[in-house]
Amino acid sequence: MRRIPFCVLTALLLLAPHSRAEDRFSEIPKKVQPFVDKGEISGAVMLVATKDRILHLSAVGASDLATGRPMQTGDTFWIASMSKPITALGIALLVDDGKLSFDDPVEKYLPEFRRQWVIQEGAPDRRVLVPAARPIRIRDLLTHTSGMGEYVVTDPHWTLAEMSKVVAREPLRFQPGSWWAYSTAGLDVAGRVIEVASGQPFADFMRERLFDPLGMSHTTFWLTPAQDQSRARSYRPNAGTHRLEEAVIAYMYGGAVTDPDRPALGGAGLFSTAEDVAKLYQMMLNRGVAGGRQLIKSETLAEMTRNQIGSLTARPGMPWGLGFCVVADPTKMVANHTLSPGSFGHGGAFGTDSWADPTRGLIYVFMIQRDALKPTPDDSAMRRAYQDAAEEALVADSPEGQK
Repeated sequence: MRRIPFCVLTALLLLAPHSRAEDRFSEIPKKVQPFVDKGEISGAVMLVATKDRILHLSAVGASDLATGRPMQTGDTFWIASMSKPITALGIALLVDDGKLSFDDPVEKYLPEFRRQWVIQEGAPDRRVLVPAARPIRIRDLLTHTSGMGEYVVTDPHWTLAEMSKVVAREPLRFQPGSWWAYSTAGLDVAGRVIEVASGQPFADFMRERLFDPLGMSHTTFWLTPAQDQSRARSYRPNAGTHRLEEAVIAYMYGGAVTDPDRPALGGAGLFSTAEDVAKLYQMMLNRGVAGGRQLIKSETLAEMTRNQIGSLTARPGMPWGLGFCVVADPTKMVANHTLSPGSFGHGGAFGTDSWADPTRGLIYVFMIQRDALKPTPDDSAMRRAYQDAAEEALVADSPEGQK
């Protein structure tokens, strides 16, 4: 399928009659609806945008199967690991402020990380530990190269400071910077670094410095009771009947989504809407400018969205930037095949996905709440259908597509 150059695509989208563009994009919900009909997902919200405007926003299915509430485009989703790059942008704001550096050792802000140990040899009845060759750096937290594993939460009301100390007590799985292994704990620790470096609670900092300036009024770590009424419920297939049943958000650690005493967790703690997520990526495609203001330096964003792990292996065709997955080879994952090399974004455990393609000037946001997706949440059959339908709509508006 032929891709349209960015400058041509933008002109075509701006000049195309509104009704014709709507007709083209109307195929997107039609291609996702069969997954609702087959009972594979409860519903979905789909968005396509440029750096300046939303081209398509639609919803299919139900937000709550128990009540039959129809899915709405403004419904709130647990975005899970899509929180990670947002937390990384919080770090970026402090880098621009001169309050920290990506290469600062974490122990500079969190002394509990001094003198870390690394598992050199592990067995059920024996572990051999050696000193870490160097301190963990903030860059390691954001690229999943810190060596940190995960941690067991025994109290949903631990503070970020308490969680950080628990994580620091565990030996590292490998020497910092020597390997890539996904670590949600690493981004939770990054949230604690933001607290110390900024002198503010993590959630307050993110609200004041990122969410409010971008108009992300529906993005939060804690839902109000009213917001919870419009939350898309999470589901997984029942092992016996294969019908969808409500899934527990394990990352709440037993706390309620409306419980303000839970900690704000940078690894997977955020709830948001498709439009709010799009606003963040629009700022990024506008080189850090939002509302006529330079929110984050363009050179800082460029650093965050390039390969930071060299030849280390992460996900198929996707090395890691600072908080963001970077698409180096779109052919390595089916759902990525319509993206250009250099696209960046992140997915979430329950199938939410958001990607920006700077070559074509496009933003894709796909929101579902379905656990146990195969082969991976990022490469789900539903996302593949959405991406293909979006591409067909974009190509249809090109001169080649209209012949």
